[in-house]
Amino acid sequence: MNGEAAAGPLQGVKVLDLTHYITGPYATKLFADYGADVVKIERPDGGDPARAIAPFFHDKPHLEGSGLFLHLNTNKQSVTLNLKSAAGKQILLDLVKDADILVESFSPRVMPSLGLDYDTLHAVNPGLTYTSISNFGQNGPYRDYKTTEITLYAMGSTMISTGMPDRPPVKLGLTVEHFFAGMISATATMGAFYGAVNDGDGQHVDLSLFEIQVGNQDRSVQGMMMYQYTGGSFVGTGPPRTGGGSSGRNLLPAGVYPVADGYVQFFTLAPHWDRICRLIERPDLIEDPYFTAPENFSNNPEAKAMFDALLIEWCVQHTKLEVMERSQAVGYMCGAINTVEDVFNDPHLAAREFFVEIDHPYAGRLKYPGAQFKMAETPYRAGRAPLLGEHTESVLTQRLGYTKQDVERLRAQGDI
Repeated sequence: MNGEAAAGPLQGVKVLDLTHYITGPYATKLFADYGADVVKIERPDGGDPARAIAPFFHDKPHLEGSGLFLHLNTNKQSVTLNLKSAAGKQILLDLVKDADILVESFSPRVMPSLGLDYDTLHAVNPGLTYTSISNFGQNGPYRDYKTTEITLYAMGSTMISTGMPDRPPVKLGLTVEHFFAGMISATATMGAFYGAVNDGDGQHVDLSLFEIQVGNQDRSVQGMMMYQYTGGSFVGTGPPRTGGGSSGRNLLPAGVYPVADGYVQFFTLAPHWDRICRLIERPDLIEDPYFTAPENFSNNPEAKAMFDALLIEWCVQHTKLEVMERSQAVGYMCGAINTVEDVFNDPHLAAREFFVEIDHPYAGRLKYPGAQFKMAETPYRAGRAPLLGEHTESVLTQRLGYTKQDVERLRAQGDI
């Protein structure tokens, strides 16, 4: 590349981002971080609702200080538009004329009610890829239902398999589904976009969060395959809940174990008894007649407890990084259960320069998660999230030919 950094792979691609919260902004973040020109359309009265979601910089609520927003909107330009006004709507239509992609995440009734549905925008720009992200898709009996991450997790047959077996199902933490859906949305949109590049005709991409959850490899598909392969005799409930710990089928550790500074997670699918014995520096146990006896090695709680005591005694004398490194060295899968601080200081992530420092006018210089994949010739770019409406004037004057007086008038009228 010699000298200046190479342009991102999506340089020159123009994206209009009408999304909010997590899924849509994560999809368009991927476009922006890899070079696309992403204009984020926000409401003049507060912008993307994610701006009001904690955590906030120094725990002080502020439109420019939401950690979620700062992470999900890097490298974008913010333009405030009132899409309910005639002037605001016309500005969007003008932006659509030379856009390549539009991504929106309103409920299915909103864009048609504004006169901004796919057919209307396709007439303005036949090559436009128009992606709609909604809870249940653009049609069907659930189309207008409201939902949350936990509701989707429940309806998608994933929640039935998580939690303790003697208690009601529970959801695993945080918003994994919405980030996963953002990756799927980005992939689907890129596929449609390159189809339009090839034949000149854009199309409508209809993404349903519910369907993405049902098709997720996180237990859902697994459960459906088991149901079908057993001829429907799988009780129709999904995999049994185990509470996420070791089932204790044999002496080999598979689950969470304490160490000197926290916990590690062991796992194995093979009978690597010799490896775990070498890990805890007890090679004498490899041929031990008690532990290796079939009736003791498998399904014997007393033998399991006895060996766990030896394992834990060794583990608590070592840090989680030491246990992980030694376990990997003998060929037994183990991972440290890291805190956020551990991840920030992880030597592997540091060696691969995963975290990047980005300076923001309000939040200052902070570390952000960087590229999730690396492209040798067309790299990711680090850049900050925009201030609310920061680029309204520049986009209107430079891209659409408005004068500064026009911008002032539109702002006074509440159109931008």
